[in-house]
Amino acid sequence: MIRIGITYRLFLSILAATCAAILCMFLVMHWSINRGFLRYLDTMAQAGMESVSMNLARAYASHGNWDFLRAEPAYWVTRALHEHDGPAPSGRQGQLHPPRLPLVVLDANRRPLFGHPGKEDTIKYRPIIHSGSTVGYVGHLPPRQFLSPPQVQFLQHQKSALIAAVLGLVLVVVVFSLPLARRLIRPVRTIAAATRELASGRYAVRVPVTSSDELGQLAHAFNAMAGALEKNEKARRQWVADISHELRTPLAVLRGEIEALMEGVRETTPEAVRSLHSEVMRLHRLVDDLHQLTLSDLGALTYRKESVDLVEVLADSVDACEVEFDRKGIALEKDIPRRQAAAHVFADRERLQQLFSNLLGNSLKYTDSGGRLVVRVRQDGATMTVDLEDSAPAVPAGEMDRLFDRLYRVETSRNRASGGAGLGLTICRNIVEAHEGTITASPSPLGGLLMRVSLPLVETGP
Repeated sequence: MIRIGITYRLFLSILAATCAAILCMFLVMHWSINRGFLRYLDTMAQAGMESVSMNLARAYASHGNWDFLRAEPAYWVTRALHEHDGPAPSGRQGQLHPPRLPLVVLDANRRPLFGHPGKEDTIKYRPIIHSGSTVGYVGHLPPRQFLSPPQVQFLQHQKSALIAAVLGLVLVVVVFSLPLARRLIRPVRTIAAATRELASGRYAVRVPVTSSDELGQLAHAFNAMAGALEKNEKARRQWVADISHELRTPLAVLRGEIEALMEGVRETTPEAVRSLHSEVMRLHRLVDDLHQLTLSDLGALTYRKESVDLVEVLADSVDACEVEFDRKGIALEKDIPRRQAAAHVFADRERLQQLFSNLLGNSLKYTDSGGRLVVRVRQDGATMTVDLEDSAPAVPAGEMDRLFDRLYRVETSRNRASGGAGLGLTICRNIVEAHEGTITASPSPLGGLLMRVSLPLVETGP
């Protein structure tokens, strides 16, 4: 099977469409030339019928009947036809075989005196009037039935010129359509080549945008896609590197302590076992966070949503960690009205508890001892808003937007025993988005961080 490239397909399409248009134009012009020329001849002929009618009327008056016309029809018709243009032909010799004349003459009873009338509806007759009475009729044959050689030659010249013009147009289309097709396809070829490079892993490839039409929009879309893939690939590599780094630290500690126990450098004491257990739990939390985050990204994290009292869930979460805040010396202030009406949201209770536990744990880890944490909840129209404001240390303004990134910590040198793996806020964002809400971070009036969670309310009935 012969494969035709898109360039030649476009070329053939342009050529076929143009040839079809030219053919239609040729047929219309051909019809117009024939019809227009014949109409012109018919108009000229009808204009001269008045004079012919008067000439025949005068001849009838001088003879008193039509016998003269029956005796010598060609002579008298030729004389009537040309008398208004000049002197009548002299003599009657040579009229035995006269040329065919474009007239039809009828008597008063519409019987032919000269010519062959054929279908009368194709001939416009003009009456021949003598002494106020109609003594006959004269009509001109349709021009298409009586064209002179010059007239035929004129029509042939016009048709030849039209055919030459049509062939010239086709030639011009052939000459210009192929370069035009190649020019139109050039951006597509460029994008196709760039797509092959993108498929092979070269995400830095871009295509030039040379127009604002659909091809230009396609180039813009391709560049945006390539940029997104490049960004995702960099994020993936950074993700793998960060995960490796996060896993390496607890594993290295575990290995060092176990080897020390095996070699007798350290004794197997309860403190040593607690240290090993602490590192194992830290590793377990990291792996569990990664598992939760992966499920959330894949959309496989299960949610059993129902109408839940947000105030109740928040209050239970705050009460559960109050002892930890007291132990670290952080004042925990609660502005949570227990009798909040219409505070129900359509959510998964366990996921909300996980959300608030992560946010409270984040404040617990990063707020200096002796600081404060204020937890308040309020209703804003059809939305419930939860604010967590803590005291110093603050987060640099330029790093606010990165707090929800995977494995991101404001201080990269922070001890992982207190700073965690940097996945908690990412999981919080995914949970909030799964509940069609929003979560934002901004500077706190207390000098630390303000985390704001907004979730839509649901109707609870009367």
